Amino acid sequence: MVDITITVNGAEHSLSVPDNTLLSDLLRDTLQLTGTHIGCDTSQCGSCTVELNGRAVKSCTLLAAQANDSSVTTIEGIGTPDDLHPMQAAFRENHALQCGFCTPGMIMTAISMINEASETLTADEIRAGLEGNYCRCTGYQNIVNAVLAAQTQLRSA
Repeated sequence: MVDITITVNGAEHSLSVPDNTLLSDLLRDTLQLTGTHIGCDTSQCGSCTVELNGRAVKSCTLLAAQANDSSVTTIEGIGTPDDLHPMQAAFRENHALQCGFCTPGMIMTAISMINEASETLTADEIRAGLEGNYCRCTGYQNIVNAVLAAQTQLRSA
């Protein structure tokens, strides 16, 4: 067992977890934050993407102990049904989701990508930035449109 302290969506948690606990399992099973999806367990699909200290990471290949003394933001930490984050609203307005399984990871990746960019991203740069996130339903164009729309709003805020 390893003792960790982790801040998730602004709330600090001090926990003892088995050494091999994945961050995704800690979030889903221990903290009951099931918006972080598990699709492949190999970091191929991106469904498990969260922000760790402001950077997008795939939580299914990161040990919870590696996130000790860190801040994690999950999809549950960025907006509410009554007050959506601009990226969530853009996904809804641009029809950028169908089944919704990939959506949390896509949104968290897109937010991080925009926050890290020094300039406005092009559609091609957005496609390249989302390369590690798979969607089997939408064909990606509406996802790119949503990120472009949200980017405009986030950069003007």
